[in-house]
Amino acid sequence: MSAPARVLVVDDSPTMRGLISAILNSDPDVDVVGQAGDAMEARAAIKQLNPDVVTLDIEMPNMNGLEFLEKIMTLRPMPVIMVSTMTHRGAEATLAALEIGAFDCVGKPMPGEANPFGDLAEKVKAAARSQHRYNRAPRSEPPASRTVPTSDFRVGRKIVAIGSSTGGVEALITVLQKFPRNCPPTVITQHMPPTFTKSFAERLNRLCEPVVEEATDGARLEIGKVYLAPGGERHLQVANVAAPCCRLVERPPVNGHRPSVDVLFDSVAELAGRSAVGVILTGMGRDGAAGLLKMRHAGARTIGQDEKSCVVYGMPRVAHELGAVERQLPLAAIGEEILKLTAARKEGIEHVTS
Repeated sequence: MSAPARVLVVDDSPTMRGLISAILNSDPDVDVVGQAGDAMEARAAIKQLNPDVVTLDIEMPNMNGLEFLEKIMTLRPMPVIMVSTMTHRGAEATLAALEIGAFDCVGKPMPGEANPFGDLAEKVKAAARSQHRYNRAPRSEPPASRTVPTSDFRVGRKIVAIGSSTGGVEALITVLQKFPRNCPPTVITQHMPPTFTKSFAERLNRLCEPVVEEATDGARLEIGKVYLAPGGERHLQVANVAAPCCRLVERPPVNGHRPSVDVLFDSVAELAGRSAVGVILTGMGRDGAAGLLKMRHAGARTIGQDEKSCVVYGMPRVAHELGAVERQLPLAAIGEEILKLTAARKEGIEHVTS
């Protein structure tokens, strides 16, 4: 049996440190080895305790969590889980942290919340298992995007569906920065706290050539647009109501998630069949694996992120083991492969929106 994951809890609030520590220590496979109230205390504790994982508050005195995370990733790369307030400002900072290299994020609980930090222990254990990805040179700035010029790309009759979870912020940016302005209609379900998805869509829209927006019920699928499932109470599906469009449906969580990748992939399999491309990226668990298999059985082309480039090789691994993945590729190659699979043939193919 492997040793418990050793965690350092960093937060300026003694109450929050105590709550996080109590929740984590209730799991026999997690051991909170220390606490710190600011970056200076955390720096000393990391040197002394050598934890496997750090939970890090975004807003702290003297040096905020983002600045401290930058230093960790430069000087001593290790798994860090950000703890953020569920606000627009908190979302923006957390998304920046995920791009810098944080393993994942959790939202601080609201007063009276029944199950605060419900999956934090599972994320900590997954982070501890991902140590190998941090045993490398310090992170450098991401390469400039290389998009395919609009004049060189014509989209065929294709819809792209992408599912991702832990590590998905960095992965989705990498994939979508390869897309041209006239990319195929693309729908995405990324597991993310409800207040974060709008900020994430806005961030992607700034970083990428296509228009990226949070999906709305009834939004028509158009060339050059990417639709991100909103977090919260509804699942994202696609349907044909006069034209292919987004549908937000109220259903119970699937695989513990709402929105669920499986729900999205199932609907794409039914609507588009062989006129679709399905992609499953880094993430914990198995959400999306069965739906991707359904897409492949319907004739869609399917791609899975390979183990080496995943933050967590969970969802892509299960999909691969089920036979849902036609090709496994490193993250850096997935965007270009999607474009190859969705490009119109020389003899011409009708556009999906025609």
